[in-house]
Amino acid sequence: MSWETLLLDKPENGIGIVTFNRPRRANAMNQHMLRELDALCQELERDDDIRAVIVTGAGGAFTSGFDLKEQAEAPPTGIKDVIPLLEVDFKGIMSFWSLSKPTLAAVNGPALAGGFELMLGCDLAIAVEDAVFGEPELKFGAGIVSMLLPWFVSPKIAKGVILTGEDSISARQALDWGLLNKVVTQNDLMPEALKLARKLAQMEPMVIRRTKMALNRTYEIMGMQQALRTALDIDIIIEGEGSQLKRDFLKIMREEGMAAALKWREARL
Repeated sequence: MSWETLLLDKPENGIGIVTFNRPRRANAMNQHMLRELDALCQELERDDDIRAVIVTGAGGAFTSGFDLKEQAEAPPTGIKDVIPLLEVDFKGIMSFWSLSKPTLAAVNGPALAGGFELMLGCDLAIAVEDAVFGEPELKFGAGIVSMLLPWFVSPKIAKGVILTGEDSISARQALDWGLLNKVVTQNDLMPEALKLARKLAQMEPMVIRRTKMALNRTYEIMGMQQALRTALDIDIIIEGEGSQLKRDFLKIMREEGMAAALKWREARL
């Protein structure tokens, strides 16, 4: 099967590489991509030849998050319109957490907002030295779709990043916080990702699948899924009510483009 916004390659036995393939949009995740991602993950589950999955981005970005241009062109109005959109967003972010096979994010560039959260949802992650991470949503009046960060770092760090809209976390800082397993050069990214994926692929599939299930179940017992759903419900309220800041941001984007909207956003701070 082929997709318009994603690529699936099988470079060697046991390994699949999923690539976000909208490089002209910094691999922003629109609703079409998220639905394709759902179909692709179903294929990954069925394919017994794939034992480990690498996730990366085409071009210079991993993924910049959800496609704000799409939102600007057709903004939802009210909770009724917001619910199905955010449910798709949430499912997309959690795709690789939910996949029964081990997943590895090979972060080749910026991983921001929903893209940052999706990276956190992968089982392992390595990144290039100049990758940047963060949660800029509050800076333009949006909420957090999948609030995974508090499960990885201390409350002070999580609140500091999310409440200030921090979007320039370096790869070294992310490594220090435990968000990454390794930082490498650009040339070493895919060789290192393949090396790690081979280790995962050599494990007995039934054992690694059930062990990942046990690990995920540990977080469920700690209340992770309930907390994530609560955060999503709150984000539905935020987006359903809609902030004036986000309306202004999207208006500038429609009329003047993304660069102008980002410049306006940063000038407010």
